[in-house]
Amino acid sequence: MMDKESTHSTPPADKRRAYLPVSYKLVLATLAAFAWCGLSLYLALPWIDDLSSVVTPIPAWLAVIGVALIPGFANAFLVAGLLLDKRPVYQHKHPLPPVSILVAAYNEESSLAGTLDTLLRQEYHSPVEIIVIDDGSTDRTAAIVKDIMGQTHPHPHFTLQLVRVPKNNGKANALNTGLKQAKHDLIVTVDADTWMRQGSLAAIVRHLVDGPSSTAAVAGTVLVRNSRKNFLTRLQEWDYFHGIAVTKRIQSLFQGTLVAQGAFSIYRRNILEELGGWPPTLGEDIVLTWGMLTKGYRIGYAENAFVFTNVPESYKQFYRQRKRWSRGLIEAFKHHPGVLIKPRFNTPFIYLNLLFPYLDLAFLLVLVPGLIAAVFFQYYLVVGLLTLILIPLILLVNTIMFTHQRSIFRQYGLKVRRNLAGFLWYTLIYQLLMSPASLVGYSAELFNMRKKWGTK
Repeated sequence: MMDKESTHSTPPADKRRAYLPVSYKLVLATLAAFAWCGLSLYLALPWIDDLSSVVTPIPAWLAVIGVALIPGFANAFLVAGLLLDKRPVYQHKHPLPPVSILVAAYNEESSLAGTLDTLLRQEYHSPVEIIVIDDGSTDRTAAIVKDIMGQTHPHPHFTLQLVRVPKNNGKANALNTGLKQAKHDLIVTVDADTWMRQGSLAAIVRHLVDGPSSTAAVAGTVLVRNSRKNFLTRLQEWDYFHGIAVTKRIQSLFQGTLVAQGAFSIYRRNILEELGGWPPTLGEDIVLTWGMLTKGYRIGYAENAFVFTNVPESYKQFYRQRKRWSRGLIEAFKHHPGVLIKPRFNTPFIYLNLLFPYLDLAFLLVLVPGLIAAVFFQYYLVVGLLTLILIPLILLVNTIMFTHQRSIFRQYGLKVRRNLAGFLWYTLIYQLLMSPASLVGYSAELFNMRKKWGTK
């Protein structure tokens, strides 16, 4: 999707713009979402009456709310947020502080050397220590690190060390082991199969040290490295570029990105230690992030700090990853139920996350059968009016999302690769691939099923 070779990383400084407080933006975005939801409800009343005559009123209302009204509210809120989003450009003029980079690795011999090369070549003028935690690997992961440690590196103030964990005990344990070895106050995490673009280390550090004083962590921008591998990776390319990145951008607008993902994020060491490090959960990054939110800290998002990661290449791997992510969401609610009580700017996103199981059920049990009935049996009770209500908003959302993301890429010397077929299939079937895995993940955590730590 993008040109990874360009090294241009800092756009021209923004011109002065009128400042609109975050609270005003939240009110405007919420009003816009309710206005769209109200219009949708008005148009949907005859549809609900028709459904009620077939399945009784309560199931009819639940179906329409799940497949039309809540998704419409969320998309309208997203559109309004994107239109209101005017973020600062940090151009730090002072020496940046030293950092420690933790790389948890389990059987990563095929990708680790490339990851370490991109880290060791970062243009960063303060001390950087890179700590690879070999989490009980059975391949050549440790040997690769030792080989690189014996080589000459571009920057003498960069150090590389290896920490070995005898038995594979999961990513959280590996990161906590690395944290104990780290010397510096700023901690960066990078996955072992993730390549960091030049200038991204400095960019994510700037977002933390120049951001509001309450900022505890900053999530970087994760994009797909192996997007040309097959059909599934092409779909995920759009998810990372068009969905995940935009969602984090809007969440950060309201001062609370919900996941500082382990693939690439930066944290303040004292706050990590205050929370006891990464928790022993499948979704260690989201549980940790929500712990920070409950303490009143802010989580930022660096839209100009890029890494490229390998995404699952088979549906089995994809299924396991999305199951783990959705289970991590339920873990976060179980560990930090207080996020539902204390009001904050990002509360709408937290409640939307709470509704994810319901929305996935509505998608699979209502929308998919309705589409099948319409296409194969010309029965339009479920999808007729739904199409009229959602299509304009979906088109508007995707146009604005694409325009914003393309603008960011251009600012930082990246190019959007033409992948129209991937985008069309992403729009049409991606949710169908995700929802089954998500529902299994939600159920597994709700029923406290045995946890299996593993990679994607």
